[in-house]
Amino acid sequence: MAGDHHAVDHDYHLVNPSPWPAFGALSGFVLAFGTVWYMHPTMFGDFSIGLAGTAIGLVMVLCTMYFWWRDVVRESHGGDHKPVVQLGLRYGMSLFIASEVMFFAAFFWAFFDASIFATEEIQFWRTEANGGQWPPAHIETFDPFHLPLMNTMILLLSGCTVTWAHHALREGKRKELIQGLALTVILGACFTALQAYEYGHAAFGFTEGIYSSTFYMATGFHGFHVIVGTLFLLVCLVRASRGHFSPSKHFGFEAAAWYWHFVDVVWLFLFVCVYWWGG
Repeated sequence: MAGDHHAVDHDYHLVNPSPWPAFGALSGFVLAFGTVWYMHPTMFGDFSIGLAGTAIGLVMVLCTMYFWWRDVVRESHGGDHKPVVQLGLRYGMSLFIASEVMFFAAFFWAFFDASIFATEEIQFWRTEANGGQWPPAHIETFDPFHLPLMNTMILLLSGCTVTWAHHALREGKRKELIQGLALTVILGACFTALQAYEYGHAAFGFTEGIYSSTFYMATGFHGFHVIVGTLFLLVCLVRASRGHFSPSKHFGFEAAAWYWHFVDVVWLFLFVCVYWWGG
Protein backbone atom coordinates (compact mmCIF):
# COMPACT_ATOMS: atom_id res chain seq x y z
CA MET A 1 0.00 0.00 0.00
CA ALA A 2 1.38 3.37 -0.97
CA GLY A 3 2.14 5.75 1.87
CA ASP A 4 0.35 9.05 2.36
CA HIS A 5 2.49 11.69 0.63
CA HIS A 6 0.75 14.44 2.65
CA ALA A 7 1.53 12.97 6.09
CA VAL A 8 3.65 15.23 8.31
CA ASP A 9 6.99 13.59 9.09
CA HIS A 10 8.64 16.50 10.94
CA ASP A 11 8.09 18.53 14.11
CA TYR A 12 7.68 21.92 12.47
CA HIS A 13 4.55 23.80 11.50
CA LEU A 14 4.33 25.04 7.92
CA VAL A 15 1.64 27.69 8.16
CA ASN A 16 -1.06 28.07 5.56
CA PRO A 17 -1.29 31.24 3.45
CA SER A 18 -2.77 34.06 5.55
CA PRO A 19 -4.01 37.57 4.70
CA TRP A 20 -3.20 38.96 8.15
CA PRO A 21 0.48 39.92 7.68
CA ALA A 22 -0.35 42.09 4.67
CA PHE A 23 -3.51 43.44 6.28
CA GLY A 24 -1.57 44.17 9.46
CA ALA A 25 1.05 46.14 7.53
CA LEU A 26 -1.70 48.16 5.84
CA SER A 27 -3.37 48.74 9.21
CA GLY A 28 -0.13 50.02 10.72
CA PHE A 29 0.37 52.41 7.80
CA VAL A 30 -3.17 53.81 8.07
CA LEU A 31 -2.82 54.23 11.84
CA ALA A 32 0.59 55.94 11.62
CA PHE A 33 -0.39 58.22 8.73
CA GLY A 34 -3.65 59.20 10.42
CA THR A 35 -1.86 59.96 13.68
CA VAL A 36 0.73 62.15 11.96
CA TRP A 37 -2.04 63.95 10.08
CA TYR A 38 -3.92 64.54 13.34
CA MET A 39 -0.82 65.88 15.12
CA HIS A 40 0.22 68.18 12.25
CA PRO A 41 -3.04 69.58 10.84
CA THR A 42 -1.35 72.73 9.51
CA MET A 43 0.84 70.58 7.30
CA PHE A 44 -1.90 68.41 5.83
CA GLY A 45 -5.10 70.38 6.35
CA ASP A 46 -8.16 69.59 8.47
CA PHE A 47 -7.24 67.59 11.59
CA SER A 48 -10.61 65.77 11.49
CA ILE A 49 -9.34 63.72 8.54
CA GLY A 50 -6.35 62.66 10.62
CA LEU A 51 -8.61 61.77 13.54
CA ALA A 52 -10.77 59.63 11.26
CA GLY A 53 -7.66 57.94 9.83
CA THR A 54 -6.37 57.24 13.34
CA ALA A 55 -9.68 55.68 14.37
CA ILE A 56 -9.91 53.56 11.20
CA GLY A 57 -6.29 52.43 11.55
CA LEU A 58 -6.82 51.49 15.19
CA VAL A 59 -9.89 49.41 14.33
CA MET A 60 -7.95 47.70 11.54
CA VAL A 61 -5.07 46.89 13.91
CA LEU A 62 -7.46 45.47 16.50
CA CYS A 63 -9.16 43.35 13.83
CA THR A 64 -5.78 42.07 12.68
CA MET A 65 -4.86 41.11 16.23
CA TYR A 66 -8.16 39.34 16.85
CA PHE A 67 -8.33 37.30 13.65
CA TRP A 68 -4.62 36.48 13.47
CA TRP A 69 -4.43 35.29 17.06
CA ARG A 70 -7.70 33.43 16.60
CA ASP A 71 -6.01 31.46 13.81
CA VAL A 72 -2.98 30.79 16.03
CA VAL A 73 -5.25 29.42 18.77
CA ARG A 74 -7.01 27.19 16.25
CA GLU A 75 -3.65 25.91 15.03
CA SER A 76 -2.70 25.06 18.59
CA HIS A 77 -5.95 23.20 19.22
CA GLY A 78 -5.46 21.42 15.90
CA GLY A 79 -2.20 19.89 17.11
CA ASP A 80 0.16 22.01 14.99
CA HIS A 81 2.08 23.41 17.98
CA LYS A 82 4.38 20.48 18.67
CA PRO A 83 7.22 20.77 21.25
CA VAL A 84 9.66 22.25 18.75
CA VAL A 85 7.10 24.85 17.66
CA GLN A 86 6.34 25.71 21.28
CA LEU A 87 10.06 26.20 21.91
CA GLY A 88 10.21 28.57 18.95
CA LEU A 89 7.28 30.54 20.35
CA ARG A 90 9.09 30.85 23.67
CA TYR A 91 12.24 32.09 21.94
CA GLY A 92 10.15 34.60 20.00
CA MET A 93 8.47 35.97 23.14
CA SER A 94 11.83 36.16 24.92
CA LEU A 95 13.35 38.15 22.06
CA PHE A 96 10.31 40.45 22.00
CA ILE A 97 10.72 41.22 25.70
CA ALA A 98 14.46 41.79 25.14
CA SER A 99 13.59 44.33 22.45
CA GLU A 100 11.24 46.03 24.90
CA VAL A 101 14.10 46.26 27.41
CA MET A 102 16.14 48.16 24.81
CA PHE A 103 13.10 50.33 24.09
CA PHE A 104 12.90 51.52 27.68
CA ALA A 105 16.68 51.72 28.01
CA ALA A 106 16.60 54.58 25.50
CA PHE A 107 14.15 56.53 27.68
CA PHE A 108 16.19 55.94 30.83
CA TRP A 109 19.33 56.97 28.94
CA ALA A 110 17.72 60.27 27.98
CA PHE A 111 16.53 60.88 31.54
CA PHE A 112 19.90 60.11 33.17
CA ASP A 113 21.86 62.06 30.58
CA ALA A 114 19.77 65.15 31.27
CA SER A 115 19.74 64.72 35.05
CA ILE A 116 23.34 63.71 35.75
CA PHE A 117 24.81 66.25 33.32
CA ALA A 118 22.38 69.06 34.04
CA THR A 119 25.12 71.72 33.77
CA GLU A 120 27.24 70.25 30.98
CA GLU A 121 29.14 73.15 29.45
CA ILE A 122 29.20 71.71 25.93
CA GLN A 123 25.40 71.65 25.91
CA PHE A 124 24.98 75.21 27.11
CA TRP A 125 21.36 75.28 26.00
CA ARG A 126 20.57 72.64 28.62
CA THR A 127 21.69 74.94 31.44
CA GLU A 128 19.52 77.70 30.06
CA ALA A 129 16.54 75.36 29.83
CA ASN A 130 16.72 73.77 33.29
CA GLY A 131 18.36 76.56 35.27
CA GLY A 132 21.47 74.49 35.94
CA GLN A 133 19.73 72.10 38.31
CA TRP A 134 17.67 68.91 38.33
CA PRO A 135 14.75 68.83 38.51
CA PRO A 136 14.47 72.22 36.80
CA ALA A 137 13.55 75.07 39.11
CA HIS A 138 10.14 75.63 37.49
CA ILE A 139 9.06 71.97 37.79
CA GLU A 140 6.92 70.85 40.72
CA THR A 141 7.54 67.11 40.87
CA PHE A 142 5.24 64.41 42.22
CA ASP A 143 5.51 63.13 45.76
CA PRO A 144 6.91 59.62 45.16
CA PHE A 145 5.28 58.29 48.34
CA HIS A 146 1.76 59.29 47.36
CA LEU A 147 0.15 57.99 44.14
CA PRO A 148 3.40 56.55 42.70
CA LEU A 149 3.91 54.39 45.80
CA MET A 150 0.27 53.30 45.67
CA ASN A 151 0.68 52.27 42.03
CA THR A 152 3.85 50.41 42.97
CA MET A 153 1.96 48.39 45.56
CA ILE A 154 -0.80 47.69 43.03
CA LEU A 155 1.64 46.35 40.43
CA LEU A 156 3.57 44.27 42.96
CA LEU A 157 0.30 42.76 44.17
CA SER A 158 -0.74 42.07 40.57
CA GLY A 159 2.53 40.20 40.07
CA CYS A 160 1.58 37.99 43.02
CA THR A 161 -1.93 37.32 41.70
CA VAL A 162 -0.74 36.39 38.20
CA THR A 163 1.83 34.03 39.76
CA TRP A 164 -0.96 32.53 41.87
CA ALA A 165 -3.02 32.03 38.71
CA HIS A 166 -0.07 30.36 36.98
CA HIS A 167 0.51 28.02 39.91
CA ALA A 168 -3.21 27.16 39.99
CA LEU A 169 -3.14 26.35 36.27
CA ARG A 170 -0.16 24.02 36.69
CA GLU A 171 -2.01 22.29 39.53
CA GLY A 172 -5.20 21.95 37.47
CA LYS A 173 -7.21 24.29 39.74
CA ARG A 174 -9.33 26.09 37.19
CA LYS A 175 -11.41 28.10 39.68
CA GLU A 176 -8.31 29.59 41.31
CA LEU A 177 -6.82 30.27 37.87
CA ILE A 178 -9.86 32.35 36.93
CA GLN A 179 -9.88 34.15 40.28
CA GLY A 180 -6.20 35.03 40.04
CA LEU A 181 -6.52 36.28 36.49
CA ALA A 182 -9.61 38.34 37.31
CA LEU A 183 -7.83 40.02 40.23
CA THR A 184 -4.81 40.77 38.05
CA VAL A 185 -6.98 42.40 35.38
CA ILE A 186 -8.76 44.49 38.03
CA LEU A 187 -5.44 45.62 39.52
CA GLY A 188 -4.13 46.53 36.06
CA ALA A 189 -7.22 48.65 35.44
CA CYS A 190 -6.76 50.33 38.84
CA PHE A 191 -3.16 51.21 37.96
CA THR A 192 -4.27 52.80 34.69
CA ALA A 193 -7.03 54.78 36.42
CA LEU A 194 -4.63 56.10 39.06
CA GLN A 195 -2.04 57.07 36.46
CA ALA A 196 -4.70 58.92 34.45
CA TYR A 197 -5.70 60.75 37.65
CA GLU A 198 -2.05 61.58 38.32
CA TYR A 199 -1.57 62.98 34.81
CA GLY A 200 -4.74 65.02 35.16
CA HIS A 201 -3.39 66.70 38.30
CA ALA A 202 0.22 67.15 37.15
CA ALA A 203 1.73 70.60 37.66
CA PHE A 204 3.62 70.44 34.34
CA GLY A 205 2.78 69.60 30.75
CA PHE A 206 4.43 67.46 28.11
CA THR A 207 6.10 70.36 26.30
CA GLU A 208 7.58 72.20 29.31
CA GLY A 209 11.19 71.16 28.89
CA ILE A 210 13.38 68.09 28.94
CA TYR A 211 12.21 66.91 32.38
CA SER A 212 8.55 66.80 31.41
CA SER A 213 9.33 65.27 28.01
CA THR A 214 11.42 62.42 29.43
CA PHE A 215 9.00 61.93 32.34
CA TYR A 216 5.89 61.58 30.18
CA MET A 217 7.71 59.57 27.52
CA ALA A 218 8.95 56.95 30.01
CA THR A 219 5.92 56.75 32.29
CA GLY A 220 3.43 57.19 29.44
CA PHE A 221 4.84 54.34 27.38
CA HIS A 222 4.92 52.19 30.49
CA GLY A 223 1.26 53.06 31.05
CA PHE A 224 0.55 51.98 27.47
CA HIS A 225 2.30 48.68 28.17
CA VAL A 226 0.14 48.20 31.26
CA ILE A 227 -2.98 48.67 29.12
CA VAL A 228 -1.68 46.16 26.56
CA GLY A 229 -0.76 43.70 29.32
CA THR A 230 -4.18 44.09 30.95
CA LEU A 231 -5.90 43.32 27.63
CA PHE A 232 -3.51 40.38 27.14
CA LEU A 233 -4.51 38.96 30.52
CA LEU A 234 -8.19 39.70 29.87
CA VAL A 235 -8.03 37.55 26.74
CA CYS A 236 -6.36 34.82 28.81
CA LEU A 237 -9.18 35.13 31.35
CA VAL A 238 -11.78 34.58 28.63
CA ARG A 239 -9.82 31.63 27.25
CA ALA A 240 -9.38 30.16 30.73
CA SER A 241 -13.12 30.37 31.34
CA ARG A 242 -13.63 28.43 28.10
CA GLY A 243 -11.16 25.72 29.09
CA HIS A 244 -8.49 26.52 26.49
CA PHE A 245 -5.56 25.93 28.87
CA SER A 246 -4.27 22.72 30.38
CA PRO A 247 -1.51 22.11 32.95
CA SER A 248 0.80 20.87 30.20
CA LYS A 249 -0.11 23.28 27.41
CA HIS A 250 -0.70 26.96 28.17
CA PHE A 251 1.96 29.04 26.46
CA GLY A 252 -0.54 31.82 25.69
CA PHE A 253 -0.95 32.39 29.41
CA GLU A 254 2.79 32.05 30.08
CA ALA A 255 3.57 34.71 27.49
CA ALA A 256 1.08 37.08 29.15
CA ALA A 257 2.60 36.38 32.57
CA TRP A 258 6.14 37.03 31.29
CA TYR A 259 5.01 40.29 29.76
CA TRP A 260 3.27 41.34 32.98
CA HIS A 261 6.34 40.62 35.12
CA PHE A 262 8.42 42.67 32.68
CA VAL A 263 5.98 45.58 33.10
CA ASP A 264 6.32 45.23 36.89
CA VAL A 265 10.12 45.36 36.79
CA VAL A 266 10.15 48.42 34.51
CA TRP A 267 7.83 50.23 36.91
CA LEU A 268 10.15 49.53 39.84
CA PHE A 269 12.98 51.21 37.91
CA LEU A 270 10.68 54.12 37.04
CA PHE A 271 9.58 54.55 40.64
CA VAL A 272 13.12 54.50 42.05
CA CYS A 273 14.90 56.44 39.30
CA VAL A 274 12.31 58.90 37.96
CA TYR A 275 9.88 59.52 40.83
CA TRP A 276 12.17 59.10 43.86
CA TRP A 277 15.78 59.84 42.84
CA GLY A 278 14.88 62.08 39.89
CA GLY A 279 12.42 64.11 41.93
